[in-house]
Amino acid sequence: MNIPEILPFVAALASFLVAGGLVMWIMKQPPGTKEMIDISNAVKEGAAAFLKREMRIIIPVSIAMAVIIGAFLTPSNGIAFAVGATLSAVAGIVSLKITVKAAVRAANLSGSGLGKTFVMAFRGGATVGLIVPAMALLAITGLYMIFPDPITIAGVGIGASLIALFIRIGGGIFTKAADMGADLVGKVEVNIPEDDPRNPATIADNVGDNVGDAAGMGSDIYESYIITVLAALLIAALIGAPNFFLYPLLIGTSGMIASIIGVVIIGSKNIKDVMKPLNRSFYVSAIIAIVLNFIFITQFIGDSNIAYALFGSTVIGVILVPVIQKITNYYTSYKKPPVIEIAESAKWGYASLTLMGIIKGMQSTGPFMITLVIAIIVSYSLASGAAPEGEDPVLYGIFGTALTAMAMLSLAGIVLSIDAFGPIADNAGGIVEMTGMGEENRKVTDEIDAVGNTTKAVTKGFAIASAALAALAMIQAFQFEAAHVFAGVLDLDYSLTNPAIIVGLLIGGLIPFIITGQLINGVSRAAGKMVDEVRRQFKADAGILKGTSKPDYAKCVDIATAASIKELWKPALVAILAPIIMGVLLGPTAVAGLLMGAVITGILLAYHLANTGGAWDNAKKLIEMRGEKGTELHKIAVVGDIIGDPYKDTAGPALNTVIKLLNTIAIVFVSAFVAILAI
Repeated sequence: MNIPEILPFVAALASFLVAGGLVMWIMKQPPGTKEMIDISNAVKEGAAAFLKREMRIIIPVSIAMAVIIGAFLTPSNGIAFAVGATLSAVAGIVSLKITVKAAVRAANLSGSGLGKTFVMAFRGGATVGLIVPAMALLAITGLYMIFPDPITIAGVGIGASLIALFIRIGGGIFTKAADMGADLVGKVEVNIPEDDPRNPATIADNVGDNVGDAAGMGSDIYESYIITVLAALLIAALIGAPNFFLYPLLIGTSGMIASIIGVVIIGSKNIKDVMKPLNRSFYVSAIIAIVLNFIFITQFIGDSNIAYALFGSTVIGVILVPVIQKITNYYTSYKKPPVIEIAESAKWGYASLTLMGIIKGMQSTGPFMITLVIAIIVSYSLASGAAPEGEDPVLYGIFGTALTAMAMLSLAGIVLSIDAFGPIADNAGGIVEMTGMGEENRKVTDEIDAVGNTTKAVTKGFAIASAALAALAMIQAFQFEAAHVFAGVLDLDYSLTNPAIIVGLLIGGLIPFIITGQLINGVSRAAGKMVDEVRRQFKADAGILKGTSKPDYAKCVDIATAASIKELWKPALVAILAPIIMGVLLGPTAVAGLLMGAVITGILLAYHLANTGGAWDNAKKLIEMRGEKGTELHKIAVVGDIIGDPYKDTAGPALNTVIKLLNTIAIVFVSAFVAILAI
């Protein structure tokens, strides 16, 4: 291998080494009292039990899918599927284990002030942020080096997306069923604080933060990274320029190096507003990534108009991240007008607060979509305008957009680091509350948690935007692959006069709504069981509320686990079967319509759900920060937060995974469509 081929491996190894150093630092910090350790162990055991039961389903399904893809399509795709699926599960498990370890230590440090608590939470999140993208870069680079034709390793995308969807859905339903059950009975009915040890659902709630937010986001970002690189490689293959294949991998390398530097510059001194060091860390990473992208393309790709145009596309991708961050922050931060308006609307009752949250969430989709449209137009125009004479400018334009998405995802390390400290802070707050460490300690964890709510929303917006850009490239790759496979068999008409396209658009546009309904309904049913169990325990043993008896935490964990496992099948089956059935019945043109319809409605709905839920959550936190806990306003805001829980942590995050799974299924199975239609 030459230097450009070695660089991704070196960057991934460096990322693993820095992450290992952070883990060693975390483990050296004291975990606190025996009571704190016992609570942490209970959360760890509950999370492990959930993952064990989920893996009993995931592993057989994955093995069966790998065999089917390998036997009926290509062996390399079967291998790639197995790699993608395995590492997606590993990403979730690693994220889970690290956040549990960091949370109890952050709780223990909460008495030492904001700076030390924040750094513990951030370094715990940074460990996840460095490991997950490094695994993705290593996996896709290794597969490409072994199987140089990207279409023969597209199965890696199915594996990554399918397992991410399972973990996202299962974890999302678990966490929100537990959260809603704990809040509805604990906060609203019996008026006890959040994470009060008397609440039987509180351990399940803390377990849910880890399996939903930590494991789910880890597997989600890993999958997003894989799909985005794959999309760029597929378009590069269509262009037929060998030197372009390396550039997406080099972009990933630059982002990895930049993220490492962004992580290590964070310290604990003089921290009064935790957003300032987080923003500084990101901007340093972004600047370094841009500089390295320029160096890599001029040194290893070439010095030409098209090279500079493609570099320009990567700059757009890097700039897109803070723009989306600003938009999302505006609509979800407790310091900004939309959340303040939602909190104020609680004065007029439950309906007013609910409607105001929905209104602000819908309004947030406007600037988000305008930003994406501008990024697509500029990146496409730059690359297509610089296309070499005699080459197809359309393909170069699509490649430019794919590189914009890749540049976004190259910063996944620092973005995930900034995100993952949120669930750590949330868990730390729970431990502080359950062990009675005091109001001052809780204020520290609440302040970090409130910022974490915003950064989690930002990361969801980041993942949604990257899904949209990557999906557009994947749709084009699907059309070109279908044209190649169906050459001489079928004339493909992608115009809007073709009824198959219209049918595909309508069905594709419907899929995100069907899956959203399934997911929220699943959370509702699971939460209903949790509410019944918490009420039963309070009624059966009056000593629980008096503090003289210990609740049965394990029973609530078991209810959330069983309910979430039961509910994850339907959405996954819709995402897997829809493009296959459409391709068999109506052909690839209908599938292209389905993919485009799902992208259009899916990204808007996902962004709306994520921001609406985040805004409701922070409106509640704002009221709490004003010292109005336990008031009627607070109870109204708690209900808004409960409604928003399945929005932001279950349905919204799952949709961007659904979009990418639809696309990778379509590309991998396109050869099966022609085989069936030819019969």
